[in-house]
Amino acid sequence: MKGLHEGLEAHLRTGLTTTCRCWAVLREDGVTLGFTDHDCDLSFDGHIFRADTGLSAKALQQTTGLAVDNTEALGALRDGAITESDIEAGRYYGAEVLAWLVNWRNVEERHLQFQGTIGEIKRAGGAFEAELRGLTEALNLPLGRVFQKPCSAVLGDASCRFDMSLPGYRSERPAETVEARRIFRFAALDGFEPEWFRHGALRVLEGPAVGLSGVIKRDLSDVAGRLIELWHPLRAEIRPGDLLRLEAGCDKCSETCRLKFNNFLNFQGFPDIPGDDWSITDPARAAVLDGGSRRG
Repeated sequence: MKGLHEGLEAHLRTGLTTTCRCWAVLREDGVTLGFTDHDCDLSFDGHIFRADTGLSAKALQQTTGLAVDNTEALGALRDGAITESDIEAGRYYGAEVLAWLVNWRNVEERHLQFQGTIGEIKRAGGAFEAELRGLTEALNLPLGRVFQKPCSAVLGDASCRFDMSLPGYRSERPAETVEARRIFRFAALDGFEPEWFRHGALRVLEGPAVGLSGVIKRDLSDVAGRLIELWHPLRAEIRPGDLLRLEAGCDKCSETCRLKFNNFLNFQGFPDIPGDDWSITDPARAAVLDGGSRRG
């Protein structure tokens, strides 16, 4: 193995080994979990690898070149480790995974065999099966600009550069009435016009669903107050009183960027790009063909 620890290499050459495997799972919300198939807990690199989690892994497939390394992790759903509610809430999707081969008699003798992320997770019969994707998986993502009339940036990202913390573009308030984890009703949202949050985000800041968010489909005012509806239900319980944050939405149009956000200098679309009808039109039969505008 390339870069194998000298002590571990010497240990493996003896033929009588005391090795095991350890995994660390680093979720995007900051939670870190450690697992090992050894019969005692181990600790290194600031992680504690628990032995009583029932987690195991299939053989790791590694190749040269740019092919994607992959494997699978198998385990039981148990309190204190990986729970079904956390999987249902999507807290493990995209989490970073590190896997080592370790000499459990001397954990300094170890080798990092795998680094990647969690992909698809399947659940059945009180157990789970998670797909682990290698680092080269990121090379499968398409890159580059798309020439289109709407803006291609995400509101507030590095391309858009709009400061979402400015007053008037977000509101933090406790949940009042929640229906099916998707419809939120408030007595009032003073200072915000109807549809102000449409296409924006609702983020949960407290409670069982903390860290989850959804895209806002509708933002309406009626006699009962204000209704915020998401495109999809959040995948954890939201209780009345849980703190929420509503963020203003952008429909990607140049007029919205200019008037609502005063951010047209950072608009990432092409509002004047010719449409299909113009680009496939017949050549002009005019006497003067000097390359000027065809719009007259």
